[in-house]
Amino acid sequence: MTGDSMLDLIVKILAALFVFGLVVFVHELGHFVTAKMSGIKVNEFAIGMGPTLFHFGKGETKYALRLFPIGGFVSMEGEDEESNDERSYTRAPLKNRILVIIAGGVMNLILGFVILTVLVSNEHAITSRTVAEFLPNASTQASGLQVGDEIVGVNGRRCFIANDLIYEFLRTQNGIADLEVIRSGQRITLDNVKFDTQPTEDENLKTIVIDFRVLPIEKTPITVVKEAGLWTCSLARMVFLSVMDLITGRVAVNTLAGPVGVVSVISDAVSYGWDSLAMVMALITINLGVFNLLPVPALDGGKLFLLLVEAIRRKPIPEKYEIFINSAGFVLLMGLMAFATFNDIAKLLK
Repeated sequence: MTGDSMLDLIVKILAALFVFGLVVFVHELGHFVTAKMSGIKVNEFAIGMGPTLFHFGKGETKYALRLFPIGGFVSMEGEDEESNDERSYTRAPLKNRILVIIAGGVMNLILGFVILTVLVSNEHAITSRTVAEFLPNASTQASGLQVGDEIVGVNGRRCFIANDLIYEFLRTQNGIADLEVIRSGQRITLDNVKFDTQPTEDENLKTIVIDFRVLPIEKTPITVVKEAGLWTCSLARMVFLSVMDLITGRVAVNTLAGPVGVVSVISDAVSYGWDSLAMVMALITINLGVFNLLPVPALDGGKLFLLLVEAIRRKPIPEKYEIFINSAGFVLLMGLMAFATFNDIAKLLK
């Protein structure tokens, strides 16, 4: 390996560690700060999993850096074991426990919004959804789309930014889509708009060709913040839709990526520059924020679901049952991660 290749590899490793470290740190910081503000005893604040590399103590909390940079945790008294401590997690008011649980995901979404605000502010212009012109012999124009049409929906799904259009176009099958547009102030539906298609690496799949260009939107502080907010919502919805696609079988489960796959994506992004790396970081942190709030045992969303059940029942779920549910969910989650990592390695070997 040459000196340049070694330097390139080191840069990519450091970039992956930075992305994972920052995203995890922000997530766990949300849990940590809200727990402290709620008066809950925090035993440990850790970045990474596995054996401890080094740690130090301050007050009642141990702060640690662990070997494997694939996660982190905030260990609160009584969260995963029975405790009689007056400041244990289970003895905190219900509203405080809910705030502690959702704080991690919310912090990830805020980080994503901040990154996207910086990215949008550095663009020459903001991309709209209004058709400016067509390429020669455009199939969409022949199907009824016109210059000046603002596309606000694809196949029955609302689209708020240009990225939504691209995502929905990629999900379109057979090169035909139903478009909802605003034309001369009127909202109309264009059925069966035809796009030309081109083959992909998968012989059984084809992707559509976007044969028109759109108008730019002038950048102002208001439009930048609005676009960044809509981008955040768009990526969050994309994560949810991707999960639903996996559940319904629309997307094969072997497309699921684990830590190795994410590192590979980060490495590719480094090659394209800091803005690509920042975009990947925004996607990862928003992905973590949304996925973690899904009602899956062991995830924050699973714990939130149990808290909502407690609110409805007006009495807490017995600790032993809650601990069992979270433990079983953790085992299943580790199994899913192992499966995703196996997929990642198999793709690399190919």
